[in-house]
Amino acid sequence: MNDYITSPALRGRWGVLLLCWASLTMTSVDRSAWGPSSLQAGAALGVSLAGLGAFATAYYVGYVLSNIGGGLLGDRLGGRVVLSGSLFMAGGFMVAFGFVPSAGAGIAVQALIGLCAGADFAAGVKLITSWFGERERGLAMGVFTMATSLGTMIANAVVPRLIQSYDWRASYHLFGVVSMGLALLCLALLRDRRGPSVRPPPLRDLVRDRDLLLLGLAGFGGVWGTYGFVTWSNALMVTGRGIDPVAAGTVVVVFAAAGAAGKPVIGLATDLAGRGRKRPAVAVLVAFAGCLLMFGGLESETAFLAMAAFAGLGAYLYSPLLVAMVPGLSGAALAGSAAGGTNALAQLGSVTVPVVVGAVYQATGSFSAAFATLAVGPLAGAVALSFVREPETPARRRAPSLAKRNRVP
Repeated sequence: MNDYITSPALRGRWGVLLLCWASLTMTSVDRSAWGPSSLQAGAALGVSLAGLGAFATAYYVGYVLSNIGGGLLGDRLGGRVVLSGSLFMAGGFMVAFGFVPSAGAGIAVQALIGLCAGADFAAGVKLITSWFGERERGLAMGVFTMATSLGTMIANAVVPRLIQSYDWRASYHLFGVVSMGLALLCLALLRDRRGPSVRPPPLRDLVRDRDLLLLGLAGFGGVWGTYGFVTWSNALMVTGRGIDPVAAGTVVVVFAAAGAAGKPVIGLATDLAGRGRKRPAVAVLVAFAGCLLMFGGLESETAFLAMAAFAGLGAYLYSPLLVAMVPGLSGAALAGSAAGGTNALAQLGSVTVPVVVGAVYQATGSFSAAFATLAVGPLAGAVALSFVREPETPARRRAPSLAKRNRVP
């Protein structure tokens, strides 16, 4: 294992991975800043409690669109330019959001933040694919996708303290400036690694690829459960089980921390095993659905804390496996576009699940029913993923696959 991590060929790639990880961490922090600042920002901008969701919706509409556009640009312009540019512009709009005078302006700027921020995911996948081979990619994607969990943790740790010392606008100014500075560092230090020259494949091959569509649907199901839990678990524990708000927040922190720690571990394990990533990902999604169902039957703070780590592992460990599968299905030439497209489809889960779970809980008043609704997502995702035809090795791809058509002889 030591040779795996310290070999000279691999060691030079970690700088690229570190910058990709840092970039995704910052855009995740930017995205997560709204949650802990929403009540204060809404009060300052004259927004009702019900209207706060419009800001998050505006962000995710832009985010989904930029995943698609960022992937296409990354395949054509290179990951370095797209990642650096998207992070710099997202940081600029974060700073601008800290100055917005009204709700309408704030919603518009949130959409612009999302429209810029989503491009760095696909660009990062493009860069990592070019620098890490198939047998090294699980660990790399595990480290890369840790960023989404860490972003949630950082924002929830920093923003409340900034609000206490200054106001809600200070967090947007701080995170925006840090994002812009990191973007300039990425532009200076990142390097695209060009492979052999190939004819750019037609986009219709990507759109028609059955396995990538199923992979995106699997991601949708996983994200449904993950972000549904992040969005609703705190409020559900407080209102449905009478748990103290601080204790409920601690449960969510444990949930996210377990996922962050587990991502690189499962990525490395699947790399070393060399037996594919589909079956472990299916197992994780099924286990996640089971954890959500069990969570819905708990009642005490101690029980919630004990289950939080298991639920967090299920909620996040499928992510690096699905992302690592993308280049093997699409081929390196379309890795950015495929990553952007599948992630855009997956992120639709984060847009729709808050509304659905809220409607179920309002209609039934049932804590268990709300978590059963969340469990449907990862279970359906596991079913979709089971039909994906995963190539056994880069050299033995099935004849009709998109990766086979785009492979260099």
